[in-house]
Amino acid sequence: MNANTDTFIGFQDVWLAYNDELLAQRTFAVEAIDLKVRQGEFIAIVGPSGCGKSTFMKLATGLRMPSKGHIVIDGKHVIGPLKVSGMAFQAPSLLPWRTTMENVLLPLEIVEPFRSSFRDKRPEYEERARKLLQKVGLGGYEDKHPWQLSGGMQQRASICRALIHEPKLLLLDEPFGALDAFTREELWCILRDLWTEHRFNVILVTHDLRESVFLADTVYVMSKSPGRFVAKREIDLPRPRDLEITYTKEFSDIVHDLRGYIGASRQAAVVPV
Repeated sequence: MNANTDTFIGFQDVWLAYNDELLAQRTFAVEAIDLKVRQGEFIAIVGPSGCGKSTFMKLATGLRMPSKGHIVIDGKHVIGPLKVSGMAFQAPSLLPWRTTMENVLLPLEIVEPFRSSFRDKRPEYEERARKLLQKVGLGGYEDKHPWQLSGGMQQRASICRALIHEPKLLLLDEPFGALDAFTREELWCILRDLWTEHRFNVILVTHDLRESVFLADTVYVMSKSPGRFVAKREIDLPRPRDLEITYTKEFSDIVHDLRGYIGASRQAAVVPV
């Protein structure tokens, strides 16, 4: 697979079976995944539960190798866990014995090339963390422990932790799914602003169609297992997007179309867009 300088992520005919027995039975979790993501693009993946969205994320991080096909990220074939990525999940998973600052700094303590210089550069890294925390509204909470933070605040800290090492790729697996609607929309705007400023690549897995349309440049719909992409929808709403746009007919029409694609996702053929 030839790396294109404008393509940051490339999947070429990627299939995954979780073990040799399933492979022999030709039982795949995802199949025939073809994907090209531009430098700096924000994509979202939606689909029914169990369709393979999280499996796709494992492939994109190098935590699972495909049974068939090739994956190229940042110009390199994926042969193991990526160092260019940061991740955040539905559960913030902050370490309860560490402060907010210490939780955010954790990747710099364990990932090279930061680990080797962590002790010498700790003041510089703490300043980087402090600026990130201020951007997400957690200025002044650096010394608080997770149990002293609300769920939304913990998720903000989790996003800071995912971004502290300035990754080229941010992977988000249902990051706002456990939050109330108001907090969720607030975090949409925070993520929007961080992406607008830094233009890292984002892969967002979500069940929330409104979330996908508000945040993404492109939304992909996965079919019921075995997962494959059955629709691709470019979101041509102007940026920057304010929450008011979610109440417009144009926005609602896109959400409605995506819901229709998911309803038709039992079909094997690609849904035209």
